[in-house]
Amino acid sequence: MLDKEKARSKKEDLIRYIENLDSLIIAFSGGVDSTFLLAVAHDVLGEKVLAATASSATYPSQEQEEAVRFARKQGIKHVVFESDETCLPAFSANSPDRCYHCKKLLSRELLQIAKEKGISHIALAANQDDLGDYRPGITAAEEMGMIEPLMEAQLTKEEIRFLSKEMNLPTWDKPAMACLASRIPYGEPVTDEKLKMVEEAESFLAKNGFRQFRVRHHGAVARIEVELSDLRKMMDKALREKLVARFKEIGFLHIALDLEGYVTGSMNRALNLEKSNE
Repeated sequence: MLDKEKARSKKEDLIRYIENLDSLIIAFSGGVDSTFLLAVAHDVLGEKVLAATASSATYPSQEQEEAVRFARKQGIKHVVFESDETCLPAFSANSPDRCYHCKKLLSRELLQIAKEKGISHIALAANQDDLGDYRPGITAAEEMGMIEPLMEAQLTKEEIRFLSKEMNLPTWDKPAMACLASRIPYGEPVTDEKLKMVEEAESFLAKNGFRQFRVRHHGAVARIEVELSDLRKMMDKALREKLVARFKEIGFLHIALDLEGYVTGSMNRALNLEKSNE
């Protein structure tokens, strides 16, 4: 059960941490964590905070648009910059350390913005729960000097959602989102075409009322993960026929529904299997 007072105490720790920073760039995706961190930092530092959002094929256009709207509505300084990680051979090869190379590139771009703007610190919105999964991107960001205020305050995702709701942030119950490349199995090349297919397929699900989902790209096969409560909805004849037609139009030849439902980080199971076979 969530300890509300403990969560509020951690928020105070976060505020004290941020108060010691003279200026700050926040890598802003528009998700739950980065929106919360940005809102708190802006309350503390005001004009000394800059939100920076990367625009790339791995980032859904809808997410970018939401990030832009939030920053504009809150009066927060915001820059959107181009980031083309798919041009990195180490990224497009899609080895298990793919995220490491992406975050290295992103960190270099953020460091350049910080230099141009005269900003002292760059923050990544990783939270305490991220330590429980395989996150090579966090290692890369730390190596490049990024700071992690949410981790410093030991804030978990549940606590961040609770505190976001108290702050009336629109993202408090926003579904988890991850880089589109995470939909492609390790070892299968990441291409702009595959990323676009995934984005369009997931956009279809969002427009048809699904909240938490993933479309995993397995070559000609689209493997759909939805919440268990939505499995029955997927069997609706009219929706199913419309979905099949749209997914084939996108480029998939076969459409499969994963009976386990939505599972965060499910692609990382292959890594655990490889370790058990060593």
